[in-house]
Amino acid sequence: MTQQIGFAGQLYPEQMTLVVEKGFKSVINNRPDFEEGAQQPTNEQMAEAARAAGLDYVFQPVISGQITQEDVEAFARYINELPKPVLAFCRTGNRCNNLFQMAKQMDLLDD
Repeated sequence: MTQQIGFAGQLYPEQMTLVVEKGFKSVINNRPDFEEGAQQPTNEQMAEAARAAGLDYVFQPVISGQITQEDVEAFARYINELPKPVLAFCRTGNRCNNLFQMAKQMDLLDD
């Protein structure tokens, strides 16, 4: 984690207040709905909980192992524009970290 972004595995709606308590201002959900089946909270559930907790929220579903240039550019744009710090999550946090590292390598992130 840098001072501006953190990465997490699957979050749940009831954890959004904890995300706020940890100091985050925005959340990016990089997990496609139903990637892991019905037990995974949907984007709609996560968005509602995040906004209720006062967080900015973005749904940017990215398929694991199939990150595209467009995915990286969109992720960088969100990181640059959203209130910081930003917490990005997916199944394990690796996909978000990969997006971030790729955006850094392409020099797409503001300092």
